[in-house]
Amino acid sequence: MADVTVIGAGVAGLWAAWACAQAGLTPRLLDRTGPPGPHGCSWWAGGMLAPFCEGAVAEPAIVTHGQTAATAWAEVTEVTHRGSLVVALERDRGELDRFARRTEGHETLTNTVQDLEPDLPGPRSALHFPAESHLDPRRALADLVAALAERGVAIERTSATPQDIAGPVIDARGLAAALPGLRAVRGEMLVLRAPDIHLTRPIRLLHPRHPLYIVPRADSVYMLGATQIESADRRGVSARAILELLSAAYALDPRFAEAEVLETGADLRPAFADNVPRVIRRGRVLHLNGLFRHGYLMAPALAQQAVACLTTGQKGDLVHED
Repeated sequence: MADVTVIGAGVAGLWAAWACAQAGLTPRLLDRTGPPGPHGCSWWAGGMLAPFCEGAVAEPAIVTHGQTAATAWAEVTEVTHRGSLVVALERDRGELDRFARRTEGHETLTNTVQDLEPDLPGPRSALHFPAESHLDPRRALADLVAALAERGVAIERTSATPQDIAGPVIDARGLAAALPGLRAVRGEMLVLRAPDIHLTRPIRLLHPRHPLYIVPRADSVYMLGATQIESADRRGVSARAILELLSAAYALDPRFAEAEVLETGADLRPAFADNVPRVIRRGRVLHLNGLFRHGYLMAPALAQQAVACLTTGQKGDLVHED
């Protein structure tokens, strides 16, 4: 018999089930499409655990809770601790200065970027955030699924809703939960193979029109992202997005022009007005939602607060009553 039913097996639902198991509860995990895959926005994430960089535009709660993410993820999957770099072309140096004023936890590099990334072309100024990390999202999802399986928790493929289930429920269905105030934010990204380029940490290129992040994967593979459009359009990646992302990557390193395009992807991220995820308690149902672009950064903290609320009634700062 399950102590709690978790609906949704994206990054939020998997972490909710894992946090329940860690707290001594027996979770039941349901998802209408089964295990994670290209059908969900968790599949298309960059995997940057970069709370200080996100602080340039995010609320303080993202920076505070995001700092615990790398430690939490390291318990279930491989996390690369090499920091992150934020760079700008010389003509956009003002963007870098503004980013520096809005963030903390960084050191300024001037003509010494190659000490960290020898393969990054040209002298340029940058901000180095040494405490940040990154992971491979798809491997992380698979490792979480495997960790749950070792606890006897399998993903059941079913279209159940909270109304179909008796007892405590954690609803982590994202946009499918149709919560008041929840909106869709479209993101588009590319996956490239560039064997001539050797980067070891995430690079953010500040650009007044087309900001870009590049996250290294194994085997010379890179994730390029991401557009951010207030839209619920579920079509595939647009030609405009491909042009913008590749143009920005070319500006960073012209060798990306010769890269092999492996995948293109588009997803809809659920977000509240302030872009801060939350746990919304409605009777016996706890809704984990609104992860926006902070899914891997905030899922551990959100899940832990949900389980604390469920087991002890404790209300953390991410828990809201409805």
